[in-house]
Amino acid sequence: MHRDPQVQLLLTGNEIMSGDTVDSNSALIAQRLADIGLGIYRKVTVGDDRALLCRELTAMASSADVLIVNGGLGPTVDDLTAVVLAEAAGVPLEEHPQAVAHLEAWCGRRNIPLDAANRKQAQLPAGSRIVDNAIGSAVGFELYLGKCRVICTPGVPGELRRMLDLIVDDLAAALTRPAQRHILRLQTFGLGESSAQQLINDAIPDWPAAVELGFRAGAPQMEIKLAVADAADLPLRERCEQRLRELVGDHIIGEGDTQLAAKVLELLSARGQTLTTAESCTGGLIASQLTRIPGSSQAFHAGFVTYANDIKSSVLGVSDATLASHGAVSEAVVREMALGALERARADYAIAVSGVAGPEGGTPDKPVGTVWLAWGTAEDLRTRCLLWPVERTLFQTMIAAAGLDMIRRQLLGLHSEPRYFAQRRAR
Repeated sequence: MHRDPQVQLLLTGNEIMSGDTVDSNSALIAQRLADIGLGIYRKVTVGDDRALLCRELTAMASSADVLIVNGGLGPTVDDLTAVVLAEAAGVPLEEHPQAVAHLEAWCGRRNIPLDAANRKQAQLPAGSRIVDNAIGSAVGFELYLGKCRVICTPGVPGELRRMLDLIVDDLAAALTRPAQRHILRLQTFGLGESSAQQLINDAIPDWPAAVELGFRAGAPQMEIKLAVADAADLPLRERCEQRLRELVGDHIIGEGDTQLAAKVLELLSARGQTLTTAESCTGGLIASQLTRIPGSSQAFHAGFVTYANDIKSSVLGVSDATLASHGAVSEAVVREMALGALERARADYAIAVSGVAGPEGGTPDKPVGTVWLAWGTAEDLRTRCLLWPVERTLFQTMIAAAGLDMIRRQLLGLHSEPRYFAQRRAR
């Protein structure tokens, strides 16, 4: 009987062990392997200790079919993966010509010299096969250690993500069974795991066992996953998706890796319209999320960060009288912020936010977590006061997402209020 390959994962780095870097890479690797029906049998994290790494790598390779090593490919003395794999395999380190060519091209694009520290990344175990790194300076590489295929990958998440496209496709091609589960990922905002599960339990008690239902919570979005193992069950998955959309469809942003900012820009660009932002408590986070996306200038021309009251007045034209009588965190102020931004940016839509991010600054009338949102056009400008009493950075993340979500809803003509309005209504 055919057995799927057993995959293990070895993470390296003192920064992961100390908590200075949060390990998101193992989750990414697990998710990508799950797409082809493989799981991680065992995961180990080890600091930058050469002897310990060598012992652990050797032990894991003795029981795994595939060992993915993550981290330790860089140019510094604590990047030990290549030397440890060479030691475990009993082969010398050699300068790999393909890795050198990659480094020369990488340095050339940046107009920097290829120095000895960077050249260290081309010293690989003899017999290694290169795995291309489309972004970074350090190539990935792989080598068999006995019967185990050891694949070494970079610790930088963006580089790993691109490299996994190659690795997962290669692993899938090597499987002798039908390789791929059929997975649909739906990105949502404004739903929590427990509330979403309860809604589904109540509304769809006959959820079929053949359709795997999963959730992955994050900030600000939550992913709902529908997966079937057999293509014959795809019509069943489609029926489940339809019922799910009927239940919480207004909270679904899109499929795959769709992000709120990207969805808003897509909707605006399709209409040939533009958005501006006027931010106080979020400090430019909304504008930052929009401008991270290539091509955002088509629909986003200007954003304003007006933190102090006098800047709200001088930059956006907020009335001193309004600020004095209502305070910066008020409906009147966010309306004037939005209208001022619309006029100055000559945009079609605006998002304006002003709130108490904390941990200090709250009052009995406006406790920490209070925020006023304004969104829409000059002719149809809507407002809402919410209470989101969470840690400062999370507050900013969620409020930025709420502003983008309300523009998304307005552009789509969704008239129902999101569930978080009731949950986060300011008292």
